[in-house]
Amino acid sequence: MKKIVLASGSPRRKELFAQLGLTPTIWSSDIPEMSSTTEKPESIAMSLALQKALMASNIFEDSLIIAADTIVVLDGSIMGKPRNNGEAFEMLKALSGRSHEVITGIAIIDSSKGSKVVEYEKTIVTFRNLENDRINSYIATGEVLDKAGAYGIQGKGALLVEKIEGCYFNVVGLPLTKLESCLEKYFDTKFL
Repeated sequence: MKKIVLASGSPRRKELFAQLGLTPTIWSSDIPEMSSTTEKPESIAMSLALQKALMASNIFEDSLIIAADTIVVLDGSIMGKPRNNGEAFEMLKALSGRSHEVITGIAIIDSSKGSKVVEYEKTIVTFRNLENDRINSYIATGEVLDKAGAYGIQGKGALLVEKIEGCYFNVVGLPLTKLESCLEKYFDTKFL
């Protein structure tokens, strides 16, 4: 298998690769988050992932570059990462008792051939009805500030979720089955 470069600073994505027994080279870019109202959320997630992958492909030769970007969408509006606890509270209150979409764009580039593929995965997440005390208790865990939508399903944020429809790992930040399907279909590579 070619050298894998994960073009992401997300500790969660690194952990998912570790679960598969893989230790990719980690490279992080400073791509600003977009919140265009004219583009579909799926297009925005794929565009951000592709920008990350393209930047990394200019640095790493003869590598398989994998990049991802995860966004949370409620009623067609993208929820970014909260800048403070107040924003986190507002986001979690808005998600309370409702369903939202988690969309991850994936971009893969073979830097030696220049071939690339860009895809996305969507999962529907439904939150429990959350009282203010529960929201404040969750905010106090410190999990909220570096996550889109102000929660992490792989941590204590799991207690906020009533159900999901689709890929759990997508909500964590990297849909592993979709990723391997793309690697196998377009790059003749697989994890197993």
